[in-house]
Amino acid sequence: MTKGSTKHWQNIYQNKSDSEVSWTENYPDIAIDYIKKIQLPKESSIIDIGGGTSRFVDALLEMGYTNITVLDISKAALDRSKERLRETSTEVNWIVSNVVEFKPEMTYDFWYDRAVFHFLTNPSDISSYVDIVGKALNPKGNLLVGTFSENGPLKCSGLEVTRYSKAELEHVFSDTMKVNTSFKHIHTTPFGTTQEFQFCGFNK
Repeated sequence: MTKGSTKHWQNIYQNKSDSEVSWTENYPDIAIDYIKKIQLPKESSIIDIGGGTSRFVDALLEMGYTNITVLDISKAALDRSKERLRETSTEVNWIVSNVVEFKPEMTYDFWYDRAVFHFLTNPSDISSYVDIVGKALNPKGNLLVGTFSENGPLKCSGLEVTRYSKAELEHVFSDTMKVNTSFKHIHTTPFGTTQEFQFCGFNK
């Protein structure tokens, strides 16, 4: 994801429905299961990176979480989520930003990224992302990242991606994070194809 990609993602969310994009999932089972596993307190500060039109924020609100931030490079995506949530959208902090240019004004207990990090193909962008996470997470904070695995697609939404194995993800975040869990997941797209993801959970 680069400075020039805002137009790309705005175009996607202005012209395609959720059923027309590969990353859509009906319910964020993986993130919710992870939160339950680590027993994340309801007052924890949570940020969903590249949240777009994801239903993760809906699930968090339904579970009683009260300190939620959703970041996405596309304003159109966040506007759609706000419209879906109606009056409860005011309970969420919405941020329009490219993640590698994100300057957090607070720190977080849980940083969730499903399918954003793998769009970073420039080493300097990858380094910037890792640095931002390291500074944005509270001590003992949790990071859950999901990328295409080494067996996953080479591209997504017409853009090249960086695929990761568990060992590669662990290495990228090794300066400030320790892995607490890792697993692969087969995502079925709205059009019936499959994509293999690699997820890793980290503690700061």
